[in-house]
Amino acid sequence: MDLSYGEGAEVFRQDVRSFLKSAWQPGERRKDELKAFIRDFRTQATDAGYLYRAIPKQYGGSEQPADVVKAQVIREEFARARAPMEIGGNGMSMLVPTLLEKGTAEQKDMFIRQTMAGDMMWGQGYSEPGTGSDLASVRTRAELIGDEWVINGQKIWTSQGDRATHMFGLFRTEPNASKHGGISYLMLDLNQPGVTRRPIRQMTGEAGFYEFFFDNAKTPASWIVGERGDGWNVSRTTLKHERASIGSADALGGTFRKLVELAQEMEIDGQPAIKDAKIRDALTRIEGWVMAHRYSSFRLFSLAAAQEQPGIMGMMMKLLLTETGHEMALLAQELIGDHALIEPAVAGTRGRGPEKWLDQIMGTLGNSIAGGTTNIQRNIIAERGLGLPRDLAMEADK
Repeated sequence: MDLSYGEGAEVFRQDVRSFLKSAWQPGERRKDELKAFIRDFRTQATDAGYLYRAIPKQYGGSEQPADVVKAQVIREEFARARAPMEIGGNGMSMLVPTLLEKGTAEQKDMFIRQTMAGDMMWGQGYSEPGTGSDLASVRTRAELIGDEWVINGQKIWTSQGDRATHMFGLFRTEPNASKHGGISYLMLDLNQPGVTRRPIRQMTGEAGFYEFFFDNAKTPASWIVGERGDGWNVSRTTLKHERASIGSADALGGTFRKLVELAQEMEIDGQPAIKDAKIRDALTRIEGWVMAHRYSSFRLFSLAAAQEQPGIMGMMMKLLLTETGHEMALLAQELIGDHALIEPAVAGTRGRGPEKWLDQIMGTLGNSIAGGTTNIQRNIIAERGLGLPRDLAMEADK
C-alpha cells in the first residue's frame, strides 16, 4: 500500500509550511488582540488559497479547484502548526453549501461573507418533538402573510443554540400538500420578539443543545431557499467538497490509544487490567475495527483523489465510527468500575484519572443519534447500497 501523496503534493506541502511560518505567529497576545489576529490570519490564508477553497471570490472565498490531496495537506500542516482553519459550525458546513447551489444572488451576498467572518452564527431547525429522525413529519408552520413568513411551533436539539444569531430549517408551508411536498427551507433572525430559546440540560450536566419556541415569529418572504414546498429537496443539497475521512480515523485511533492507557492504569485482581485475558481479547477485537476504519478511510481518500465514487463504503463509515466508539466506551466503563458512579467533571474542565472517560461514555449514546440515527443509516445501507426491500416499519409510516 502506497500511502504517499506524490511529489507534487510534497512541493505544495512546503509552500503551506512557508506560509504558516511567516503568517502564523500568534505570540503572547491578549484575548481581544488574538481574536483580531486570527481574523486577519484567516483573511491572509484565504487570499493565499488555503482556506474557504470552495467559496467563490466574490463572496470572500479563495475559489480554488477541488483537490482532495491538497485539502488534506492543508489540514495536516495547519494542525501541525496549531493554526486555525475555517470557522466551523452549521453555517459553514450546511447553510453556505446550500446557498451556493440553491440560493439567490441576493441571499449569497447577504449571508455567505458574514457567516464566514463569524458575524452570523446559525442554528439548525430540523428536529421537532415527536418527529425523531422523520424530518418529513415537521409540524412547525410558516404562513406567508404579505411580504413575511409568520412562524409558529417548536424546534429542538439545536446545537450552538446559545450563540446562534440566525436559524435555517424546515417549516411546513403547505399544510394540505403531501408529507414531503409541503415543506419549505427558510432562514430567520433569532433575535426578535416571538422567539424563545431554552437550554436542554443533559445527563452530563451540560447544556449543549437548545430548544426554540416560535410564537408569530417573522422572517422576510425572500428568505426562502429554493422553491416554496421544495424544502425537502433543498435540505438534501450537497456540494462536492474537498473532504476525506482520514481526520475521523485519526481521532478514533487516538481514542483507542487512550483506552489502552486506561487498561494499563486500572487493575484487576491486583495487576494491570491489560494483563487480563478477557480485556486483551476485547482490546484486540476493537483494534481490528479501528484499523478497518482507518484503512477504509485511506481507500475513500484514494477514490476521491481519482474522482471515483465510493459506493456503499461511503455510507458505512459514520456507522462504523459510531459503533466502534460505543464499543470502546463500554469497555472503558467496565475498566473504571465504581469510578463510573462519580459525577462527570464540571463543564469546561478535563477531569482527572478515570473520571475523564465519563463524558465519553455518555456521549457515545448521543453519537448514535446525531447526524443520522444508526437505525436509519442501516436502512439506507440495506436499501440503497445492497438493494434489499424497504423496511416494513417505514412502509407503515407512509
